[in-house]
Amino acid sequence: MDIFISALQSLGQGFANLSWQAVVMILIGCILLYLAIAKKIEPLLLLPIGFGIILGNLPLAGLSAHDEGGVINLLYQGGILTEIFPCLLFLGLGAMIDFGPMLGNPVVLIFGAAGQFGIFLVLLLALALGFPRNEAVSIAVIGACDGPTAIYVTTKFARDLLPAVSIAAYSYMSLVPIIQPPIMRAMTTKKERATLMPPGEKKVSKKVKILFPIVTGIVTILIAPMGAPLMGMLMLGNLMKESGVISRLVDVSENTLANLVTLFLGLCIGASMLGGNFLRWQTILIFALGALAISLDTVMGVLLGKLMRVISHGKINPLLGAAGTSAFPMSARVVQREGQKANPRSFLLYHAIGANAGGQIGSVMAAAVMLAIMSNI
Repeated sequence: MDIFISALQSLGQGFANLSWQAVVMILIGCILLYLAIAKKIEPLLLLPIGFGIILGNLPLAGLSAHDEGGVINLLYQGGILTEIFPCLLFLGLGAMIDFGPMLGNPVVLIFGAAGQFGIFLVLLLALALGFPRNEAVSIAVIGACDGPTAIYVTTKFARDLLPAVSIAAYSYMSLVPIIQPPIMRAMTTKKERATLMPPGEKKVSKKVKILFPIVTGIVTILIAPMGAPLMGMLMLGNLMKESGVISRLVDVSENTLANLVTLFLGLCIGASMLGGNFLRWQTILIFALGALAISLDTVMGVLLGKLMRVISHGKINPLLGAAGTSAFPMSARVVQREGQKANPRSFLLYHAIGANAGGQIGSVMAAAVMLAIMSNI
């Protein structure tokens, strides 16, 4: 009877230990689930993140990413802190990307470089606001608009900021169709947005497509070795795709592996968002700086697009500059949509996809540069 009474007394202890911060985080998790299920906004990311937030903030459940020995903690320790999950995601991403549009029109690669300027500008701003160098770097990388890259850098230098940086990076990836268009319209005239470009796809030989990931992997890693894990996996995935000899591995990489890693990654990120650590003014500031970084990426890209339009005597549509971010393929779709609004005969998707693919390379290179700088400070 004493054992039975003791067992009854232990029931409901979870309610007794439920703090207001945990309640707020559980509500946030429910909102993310609503957005994923009802509104279908990035469900592959928001659903596991939302449910992970709920599980992680349930008291005494041992399901937060920081509960030693818990199942989610083991995934967190083995997949995120070891940087395996971001690298595996880049392998799957490489197997999905077609660099043909970029190789067919190499000039768009410059937009991929311009799309990273916001990272360095926000780095200076974060330092000016008093963030330590390691945290400033992690916050600035949100501007890469690339979740795996942001996680990779933050894991190395500011693990305490990992939940906020991860959520900000993935949230802004999904919000690109909302963030970019007002900036694009404000910085260009309708005449500029209506600029027609050749819609035809330029043929790129199979040999070039095979050589590209090999040569690019070697050269970029020699230039910026700190980004080798991400760049190496990205180019390996693309080489697998373009070689045409291991279709089964390509299918596994771009589908089963990428989806499974996305599930575990989202669950771990959500379960690391504990109320006491996440509900701080610092988190709000991180989100604000992340939005600023992506906005500045778009601004600098469009400015370069306007310059290229002048240099090319009106042959380049400045909207292409907005596709230089690493938000693949969302930015390219936004450019296509805005171009057609200004001119229904406009077809920018082929060129925008090339710039967007260049942004993937640019984001890894930018992260590698920042990692190198931090490692030598």
